Amino acid sequence: MRSNILESGVEGLLESVLGDATGELYLINPSREILEVSIPAIEQAEDVSVRLLAGERVLKDVLDDFIVGSTAADLIEADRLALRTFDEPTNTLIVSDDAVTAVVSAGGKVAGLVTDDTEFVSATREQYESEWDSAEQFKLRTPPISRVRSTLSEEIGADVAEDFDGVLTSLETARGNGEGLDEVTISLLVAAKNEELLYDISKWGEDVGIASKATFSRTKTRLEEMGLVDTEKVPIDVGRPRLRLILGDDRLQSTSSDDLANVAQSLMAS
Repeated sequence: MRSNILESGVEGLLESVLGDATGELYLINPSREILEVSIPAIEQAEDVSVRLLAGERVLKDVLDDFIVGSTAADLIEADRLALRTFDEPTNTLIVSDDAVTAVVSAGGKVAGLVTDDTEFVSATREQYESEWDSAEQFKLRTPPISRVRSTLSEEIGADVAEDFDGVLTSLETARGNGEGLDEVTISLLVAAKNEELLYDISKWGEDVGIASKATFSRTKTRLEEMGLVDTEKVPIDVGRPRLRLILGDDRLQSTSSDDLANVAQSLMAS
């Protein structure tokens, strides 16, 4: 009989379950908190692939965070994660070939209640295989983070890619809700730090799937109005001059990429 699992948080529980597993698992009806931490847990558990069934609203809310969504996109591209919508009420379950784990939170602890009863496990897996077959695929529009990094380095510059990573690492979330530091804002700030052209960073962003050129332009205007970035015209042989992005505040100009997010967020809030 498998032992139940008791952890102080969801991260520890998922690491324990996924770390001991191999092959294809089902993750059923995770909460927002569980879904958020499950993506890095799946990334670390290299011997598993996960079919994830979750509510559409939960998927949208959690994966709207660029940090989580871009990592999920990497896993999808590597055939280690698949997402489909599921809106039936049930406990959060992790179903492998030989065990079913129900996730329960109480008293500041998280428990995994485990059964390896062969008949029950087989019936549960058959049920969710059927649910999976009839479920609708969730279309994640966020590009994979590995593609973002590689194309940013190749097309714009290694220094810009390094600064982009530095900003992401310093953030807990990067949400595309039009406020704070989303992926477009981060791209423009690190481009300005390295004095790149608006045309180049916005074309890269559109090509890789972060956002349209129009979104980059609108965000640039908002950052200009807040004093975070400025532009200078760069003549070209044919057509209108291009705009070079530069940081617009002395406090941003003197900071490292690790601190750029904190300083920018402070300035945006003031």
